[in-house]
Amino acid sequence: MKALITGGAGFIGSHLSEALLTAGHQVVAIDDLSTGAEANIRHLVGRPDFQFVLETITNETVMDRLVSECGIVYHLAAAVGVELIVRDPVHTIETNVLGTSAVLRIANRYRRKVILASTSEIYGKSNAVPFREDGDGVMGPTTRSRWAYANSKAMDEFLALAYHKQRGLPVVICRFFNTIGPRQTGRYGMVAPRFVHQALAGEPLTVYGDGQQSRCFADVLDVVGAVLKLAEHPRAVGEVFNLGSTEEITIMDLARRVIALTGSASPIVMVPYEQAYEPGFEDMHRRVPDITRAQELIGYRPRYSLDDTLRRIIVHFREN
Repeated sequence: MKALITGGAGFIGSHLSEALLTAGHQVVAIDDLSTGAEANIRHLVGRPDFQFVLETITNETVMDRLVSECGIVYHLAAAVGVELIVRDPVHTIETNVLGTSAVLRIANRYRRKVILASTSEIYGKSNAVPFREDGDGVMGPTTRSRWAYANSKAMDEFLALAYHKQRGLPVVICRFFNTIGPRQTGRYGMVAPRFVHQALAGEPLTVYGDGQQSRCFADVLDVVGAVLKLAEHPRAVGEVFNLGSTEEITIMDLARRVIALTGSASPIVMVPYEQAYEPGFEDMHRRVPDITRAQELIGYRPRYSLDDTLRRIIVHFREN
C-alpha cells in the first residue's frame, strides 16, 4: 500500500515513515518544515519507495493529487509545543483546524482511511486520572492562548468523528501522551530533549513551575508500532485510543534522571511559568493515560522504559 503522511518530516512522522517502509509499504511524506526538519528524513530521500513533498497541507490542489494516489492517510501535521502555541496562537488554530478540515474533506472524496494524531491535551485540566478516552475534558478560558491547542485538537476529533458518523469515512483517532525519542527537538517546549541538550552542554536544566507536575513519557517506537496496528484493525475504525506509557515521573525527577544518565554536573534552576511562557499560564498537574482500550484491541504494551528512551536520546544528541 502507498501511505501518505502529513507532517512526515516531523519527529513522529519520520519514525512512522521508517516503520511503514520496513513493513514493505510505499510512503509519501508532505511537510512544510515549519516544525519538521529535512534532516529527519534525509536518510530516506532517494529511496524508490519514498517521496518527500515540500508543501503545506492547506494546498488543496497538491493534497487532492496525493490523497487520490494513496491508500491511507496518516494525519500528523499540526502546530505542536507549548512555547509555539503561546507565541503564535493564530498559526496553531489555523494549522490544526483548517489543515485537518482539508485533509478530511479530500480523504472523504476518495474514501481513504484517515489515522488522526491527537493529544493528551484534550483532557485539559481534568483531575480524573488516569484519563479514559470517554472522560471529560476540562478546558481553561479562551482568554488564555495556552488552551488554543487543546481546543483545536478537540475540534479535529469532533470533525473526524462527524465524517465517520455522517458520511461513513473510516477514521481512527490516536491520542499521544508525551511521546519522546531521537530527533525530537526542544525548540518548542518539549522537555526531554531540552533537558538532554542542557545537560550535555553543561548548562542549567530549567524546570518550569515547582517541578512536581508529573508526566508519562512514551517511546516513539512503541507509539508508532501501536499506530500501525490500529491502522490495520477493522474494529479500530470510529474509535479513539490513548497511546502512551503509564510510567509516571515528576519533571523534577526527570531532570535528575537526565543529569545522572549523562553524567552532567549541570545544576537545576527553577523558572516560574510566567517567565517561561506568559502571565497566568496554566498547566496540567498530572497526565496519565488509561491504555486499557489499546491493550484489549491490539495487545498494546510499551516495551521501552524511560531510561531506555533517554539513553537513545542522549546517544542521538552526542552523535549530532
